[in-house]
Amino acid sequence: METLITLQYAAIFAVGAVSGFVNVMAGGGSALTVPLMIFFGMDASVANGTNRIAILAEAGSAVASYHKRSYSEFRISLGLALLTLPGAVLGAFYASRIDDDLFEKVLGFVMLFIVASLLFDGRIDGNSDSDKRWRWRLTVPVMIGIGFYGGFVQAGVGFPLMWALRTLGGLDLVRVNMHKVFIVFFYSLPVIAIFVATGNVDWIAAIVLSAGMGLGAWWSAHVSVKGGEGVVKRILALVLVLMAVKLWF
Repeated sequence: METLITLQYAAIFAVGAVSGFVNVMAGGGSALTVPLMIFFGMDASVANGTNRIAILAEAGSAVASYHKRSYSEFRISLGLALLTLPGAVLGAFYASRIDDDLFEKVLGFVMLFIVASLLFDGRIDGNSDSDKRWRWRLTVPVMIGIGFYGGFVQAGVGFPLMWALRTLGGLDLVRVNMHKVFIVFFYSLPVIAIFVATGNVDWIAAIVLSAGMGLGAWWSAHVSVKGGEGVVKRILALVLVLMAVKLWF
């Protein structure tokens, strides 16, 4: 039994490292970690809360890695992150109280959404004042909605974030990921407080998962900056293909 538990933690660390790399470069890593912990017998709400601790470590590691490589636009990242807070708090409130069976059904739907969300890719052209005002007016509700989604489920939140930052912000994929990890780090703080307060965190698993995801995130940010947008696109395409295969079979 002790050997089995050790193997489970080793699997959580290994999958966490893969998830951390995938989350920073693209998204959807939580669709690996949360189902794994549920498979190991953890309640869905506890698996969700435990995953949030690791998400914070992952995002913090990636932010530090990007900053070390002189990729940082703090004021823009903070402004976008503040927009997600109301939705994230509300989403976490409901997620901490949802029935486990219902959450697993929602997670299954999210796996479909993860692939579908990336079908809508491309930047919106136009740099006139009216174009910028229109994009900003759309950005506010979009970021609030993404915050709710992230607070409630988290799995795959990177994809709608990438869509919003690239389409509405017109950013290249390296800067998209730079802002994305800061936003996730920021809104995760109140979300984690809610899960901790409601007793939905397995701390041993959270520490192990955090170590794996933090390691993967640090390396992913390094590869992203060094390889540029071309590397991000190739890895993003690979992740989408693998997710599509998982959903189909």
